[in-house]
Amino acid sequence: MADLSFENAVRGRRSIRGFLPQSIPQSSLERIFALAQQAPSNCNTQPWKVAIVSGERCHQLGEKISKAMTAGDIVMDFPYDGLYEGDYKARQHAAAAELYNAMGIGRENKVARHDAFMRNFRFFDAPHAAFFFLDHSFGIREAADLGMFAQTLMLALTAEGMGSCPQTALSFQAHIVRSELRIDDRFKLLFGMSFGYPDEQHPANHCRTARAELSNAVEFYN
Repeated sequence: MADLSFENAVRGRRSIRGFLPQSIPQSSLERIFALAQQAPSNCNTQPWKVAIVSGERCHQLGEKISKAMTAGDIVMDFPYDGLYEGDYKARQHAAAAELYNAMGIGRENKVARHDAFMRNFRFFDAPHAAFFFLDHSFGIREAADLGMFAQTLMLALTAEGMGSCPQTALSFQAHIVRSELRIDDRFKLLFGMSFGYPDEQHPANHCRTARAELSNAVEFYN
C-alpha cells in the first residue's frame, strides 16, 4: 500500500482520464472493495450493488456501449435533469475549460472535443470499470449512501497508487450494461467508474480543477 496520509489521499485524488493497460491483481481488487464496504449507510442498509468488469470483458463492453452511444441508443434509469445556474454553472464551465486546455483542444475544435467525450465509453483505456446500481425501490437517501461508498472506494484506490474517474456518462446505456452483465432488472444503474493505474503522461491527467473557498460552502455556528 502506498504510504499516504489521509490528507494526502484526499488531496491526491483526482479524476483520471488516461490509464495504463496494467491490470490490478484480483487479490488487490478484493481488498480495496472490502475497504470501501466499510462506508456508512442509513440504518446500515448498505444499499449498493456494484458490478466490476476487467480485461477483455471490459474492452468488449466498452466497444458495445460506444457503438450504442454513436447510434443514439441512450437509456438511463435515473433522469439527468439537474440545472446548473450561477456559481454552479461557472464551475462546470471552468472545469471543462481546464480539461480541454490540458489536452490542447481549442473551443472551436468540435471534432476533437467529441472524440475526447467519446473516450468516456471506452473507460479512458482503463483495464477495469465498475457500475453502481440501486434497487428500484430506493431513492435519494440511498443514492447518497452509494455516493459515500464510491468516495471511500476512490480514496482507497488513491492510497494504493491507483486512479479513478466517476462517470455519469456510463449510465447512458443502462440497458446494455444490465444485459451484458446479467443484472436483474430490479437494479437501476446510477453511474459508473473507470479505474486502474494512471498514465501520468496522458495530457488529460495534467488537468487540476479548482475548489471553491471554504466560506462559499461551509458555515460555522457557535
